[in-house]
Amino acid sequence: ESLFPFKEMPRGLFEFIILAVLAVLAFLVRLFSVLRYESVIHEFDPYFNYRTTKFLVEQGIYNFHNWFDEMTWYPLGRIIGGTIYPGLMWSAGIMYKVLNFLAFPIDVRNCCVFISPLFASFTVIVTYLMTKEVRDKKAGLFAAAFVAIAPGYISRSVAGSFDNECISIFALLFVFYLWIKAVKTGSMFWAACTALAYFYMAAAWGGYIFIINLIPLYTLVMLFFGRYSTRLYVAYTTFYVLGIFLSMQITFIGFAPVQSGEHMIAFGCFALLQVFMGFSFVKSLMDPARFVRLLRIGGASIIGVAVAAYVILTSIGYITPWTGRFYNLLDPTYAKEHIPIIASVSEHQPTTWASFFFDLHLVIFLFPAGMYFCFRDLAENAPARTRKNDGLVFILIYGLTSIYFAGVMVRLMLVLTPIACIIAGIAISTIMSKYMTELKLQMEKREREQPKADATRRAPVRRQKQSSELTQVWEESIAPVVPYVVVGMLTIFLAFYGRHCVWVTSEAYSSPSIVLAARQADGSKRIFDDFREAYYWLRWNTPADARIMSWWDYGYQITAMANRTVIVDNNTWNNSHIATVGSAMASREEDAYPIMRALDVDYVLVVFGGLTGYASDDINKFLWMVRIGGGVFPRIKERDYLTSQGEFRVDGQASETTLNTLMYKMCYYRFGEVMTSHERPTGWDNVRNCEIGKKDITLNYIDEAYTTEHWIVRIYKVREPETF
Repeated sequence: ESLFPFKEMPRGLFEFIILAVLAVLAFLVRLFSVLRYESVIHEFDPYFNYRTTKFLVEQGIYNFHNWFDEMTWYPLGRIIGGTIYPGLMWSAGIMYKVLNFLAFPIDVRNCCVFISPLFASFTVIVTYLMTKEVRDKKAGLFAAAFVAIAPGYISRSVAGSFDNECISIFALLFVFYLWIKAVKTGSMFWAACTALAYFYMAAAWGGYIFIINLIPLYTLVMLFFGRYSTRLYVAYTTFYVLGIFLSMQITFIGFAPVQSGEHMIAFGCFALLQVFMGFSFVKSLMDPARFVRLLRIGGASIIGVAVAAYVILTSIGYITPWTGRFYNLLDPTYAKEHIPIIASVSEHQPTTWASFFFDLHLVIFLFPAGMYFCFRDLAENAPARTRKNDGLVFILIYGLTSIYFAGVMVRLMLVLTPIACIIAGIAISTIMSKYMTELKLQMEKREREQPKADATRRAPVRRQKQSSELTQVWEESIAPVVPYVVVGMLTIFLAFYGRHCVWVTSEAYSSPSIVLAARQADGSKRIFDDFREAYYWLRWNTPADARIMSWWDYGYQITAMANRTVIVDNNTWNNSHIATVGSAMASREEDAYPIMRALDVDYVLVVFGGLTGYASDDINKFLWMVRIGGGVFPRIKERDYLTSQGEFRVDGQASETTLNTLMYKMCYYRFGEVMTSHERPTGWDNVRNCEIGKKDITLNYIDEAYTTEHWIVRIYKVREPETF
C-alpha cells in the first residue's frame, strides 16, 4: 500500500478513473482525421452505409427494410433491406434520435462520423470487463490500455470509418464477455443475455459466423478434455436456442442458421450435448454392464443416422455448402484459383510479418508470454480458480484461432487485435506484479535493516567458499537490481508502444481515401480533392437519370455523392455483372461499345494516377478486370495482355491488346501531350515509372466529358448511335 500514490482515494474509485481516462483517450486519439481535414466519411463502403442510414432516419424503419434501390446494379436493382446487415444503421439512427431528443443538434453525417470513436470507448470498457473475468482488475486495465490505442483496431474505428466493423468488435467482445459469465455461473439469465448480444452482432457484421463456430469449438474442447459441467450445458443450450432464433430475424440471414454448412458445427455440438446428457441420465438408472452395451449400440446408431441425414440433406440441397470466403480461410489459395473477385480485394490478402508488427507492436511480443501464463494457470488447476480457468480456456482458443485467421487474411487482424491485447495485458500484469512486489519487499527490508547497517560494516568479514561468494554477490549486488531493470525496460517499451500507436494513427489510418494528401519538396502538404470534384461535377452536370459505368470500387461513392445510377458497386453480389463491366474495360473500343449500349451506359468513369503518382488507380487494377471478365467470357485471356516475358506493361513493350483496350485509351487519352517532369519526356507515367507506349490516342465511340484538376478522375460520355 505504501506504493499506492493516492492513499486517501478508494482503490475502486481510482480504477474507475483510470478506465474512464482510457475510454476518453480511445475516443480522442481517433479524431486526427477530423482535426486535419474535416468531418468526412472515409473509404468506399461507408458511403453506402451513410446513404442507407440517412434513408432510415428520413423514411422510417418499415420503409428502410422494404426499400428497393433502383440506382444500384442497373438494370437489376437491389433489395436493400434483404441484402445488408442493418445493425450499423440501427445504431447510428438511434444515436441521431437520442441526441436530437436531448437537444443536441447533430446531423446524420456527423453521427456516422463519430459513432466509430464512441464504440471504441465502449470496447475499452468491455475489454476490461472480459479480462477481469478471466484474470484480475490489473490485467483488465492493462488490456484496456492496449486496445484503446492499438493500430490494428484503430484502422477500422477512426472518426469517419462508418463501416460494420466499427461497432462489431464491441459486439464481438460483449458476446464473449457475457458467454464467459454464463459459463462461470451456469445462469440462464447470462446465457440469454449472450443470445441477445449475439443477435446484435449478427445484425451488425457477417463475422458473427466466427462466434457461432468458436463457442461450439470451446464447448467441444471442454467436453473432450474433462472440463464439462452442467454450467456449460445450461449456458450453451440456452444460448444456442435463443441465439439461432433471434439471428433468423435478420432478413439477410434468414434460414441460414438451420441450412448453411457454416452453422452445422453449432448444431452438431448442440445435438451432442443433448445425447451426452441423455446417456448420463440413463447411466444413473442402469448397471454398468448394460449401460456399456447400450452405449455401444446407441452411439453407433446415432452416429450413423446423423451422417446419413447430413449426406441426404446436403445432396437434396437443404444444407448449403460453405461459401467461397469460408473456404478461403481454410485454404488461402482457393479464392485466387476459383473466385478472383474475392482475391482482387487488397484486405483479403495474407498478412505479412511487417503488418503484424505495424498493427500490434509490443503486443505481438507479449502475446506468447501471456499464452504461457494462461497455460501455466491451467496446469496448476487450483480448485479456487476452476471457474476462472474455464474462462482462460476460452481465451486460449480465441487467441489461437484468431492468430491463424489473421495470418490468412489481413482484414482479420481486426479480430486478432482485441484478444492479443487481452493476452498481452495478462502477460504484462503478471510480470509487473511479480517485480513490483519484489521492489516493495526490498524497500521494506531496507527500512528494517537500516539501523543495523553501521554495525554490519564494522563486523569482521569471514572468508567463505567461492560458491557462497557468488551467491552472496548475486543476492547483494545483482538480484536487487533485476526488478528495477525489468520494470524500467517494460516502462520504456510501453512508452514506445504509445508513441508508435499515436504515430500510426496520425500518419497511416487518419487519411480519408476520398481526400488525398502528399508532402511537397518544401515539406508543405498538398491536398488532392479530385474525387469529390468529379462526383459533384456528375451531380450538377449530368441528367438525373444518367447511368455511370466504373469499376465496382467506386459504385458506393458515386451513388451517395453524385446521386447517380451505377452499373456495379461494392456489394459484389453478382459476379457475372461485374465480369461484364470488366470485359468492356478489357475490350477494344469498338467491341466495348455494344456492351455499354446494352447496359444503357451514359458516362464512364476511370481513376488514373499517372500524373500525381496515385498508385491505387485503374491501370494497376486492370489485370483483375481481365481475370474476372475472363472467368465469365472465355474470349478474354490474361496472356493476351502480357508481354512474351509474362509481364504487364504500359510502355513501348506493352502487348498490342493492352494498348488498344478501352481502359488504356481512357486513362492515357491526351496524356501523351503532358510533361509530368522537366527531366522526363511527355507521357511519363509516375506510377509505373515509364513512358507510355501509345500517345496518339483517338476516341471514336466516347468523348471526354471532364477531367479533374490533377487528372485522378476522368469521365467520358458515351456517344449516341445517331452521332456516328
